[in-house]
Amino acid sequence: MQEEIRKEFEEIIRCFTALSGNIPEIERAVAMCVAAVRAGNKIMFCGNGGSAADAQHLAAELVGRYKKDRRALAGLALTTDTSNLTAVGNDYGYDVVFSRQVEGLGRPGDVLYAISTSGNSRNVVLAMEQARKMGIRTIALTGADGGAMKPLADVAICVPAKVSNHIQEMHIAVGHLICGYIENTAV
Repeated sequence: MQEEIRKEFEEIIRCFTALSGNIPEIERAVAMCVAAVRAGNKIMFCGNGGSAADAQHLAAELVGRYKKDRRALAGLALTTDTSNLTAVGNDYGYDVVFSRQVEGLGRPGDVLYAISTSGNSRNVVLAMEQARKMGIRTIALTGADGGAMKPLADVAICVPAKVSNHIQEMHIAVGHLICGYIENTAV
């Protein structure tokens, strides 16, 4: 068992070391988010499953605080309004649970921060398409190949892993980096 644990840690270290190859994209995502928040706009987050949990977590880092006390920043998780999710899912289908919210809540100047380990989650892809139609900038946070989300993104951060748990570990680390820079430079 100890050998298996050691190998898992080695793989995590390898993935995080390779993540430094995404620094230019992370910088662009930070700049996009900082500009939106400074202009009084919001960052909307979406994803499914573990990515939904990350969406909520990162929105809370902005509205609450990440590392320091400061004014609340406009972060919105599109994953949390059960009445909206179930009504839209029931009436129109689960594929549009995020795109309908982007249509109703989003405005030009906002940012959609879309999270998917595969990069192919249909409801997230449709949310990105809706955002583009509305002049909303998009960030895709995906696994290694970026999937269908990559070409739809203004900034695609495709983390260097193919296994979901390692992708998710890097996603939250990247999200924390971005929230930290927003907190330190947008306020």
